[in-house]
Amino acid sequence: MIEHRLADEEGMLALGARMAAGLSAGSVVYLQGELGAGKTTLARALVQALGHSGAVKSPTYTLVEPYELTGLTLYHLDLFRLENPEELEFMGIRDYFCNKSLVLIEWPEKGKGFLPPADLVITIEIESAGRRVQLESRSPMGEKCLRRPGLSPAGWG
Repeated sequence: MIEHRLADEEGMLALGARMAAGLSAGSVVYLQGELGAGKTTLARALVQALGHSGAVKSPTYTLVEPYELTGLTLYHLDLFRLENPEELEFMGIRDYFCNKSLVLIEWPEKGKGFLPPADLVITIEIESAGRRVQLESRSPMGEKCLRRPGLSPAGWG
């Protein structure tokens, strides 16, 4: 597990940019944290660092925003408004998880039982001086991401 303490949004964006290089098609990333913690900010940084040049919208109302990137499709899901996890079956959730997609999921606990396990779990906690971000691998793919140079908090500053 890697832990970062970030002072502001700029720190969150920098972390997302550094993480992007370690993510690949076939990965599933859970983004956990309370409302306003910075999950969408981190997702935006990841999407932009992977090559999307336009706006990155929060999928709070649409549940999913797709991004066609070079070599993969990134799906950003926000399950906050999901009433019942069975709704994921009706929206064809299984089609999003393949070896050509990278899936970022905010509020994954709302889809329990209908989502595949995460390769990487990112937990963001609000602290008085900013945010504490924990990165935990749950698979060899997640471990590969965390081993990327520049992701360790040593040397940040």
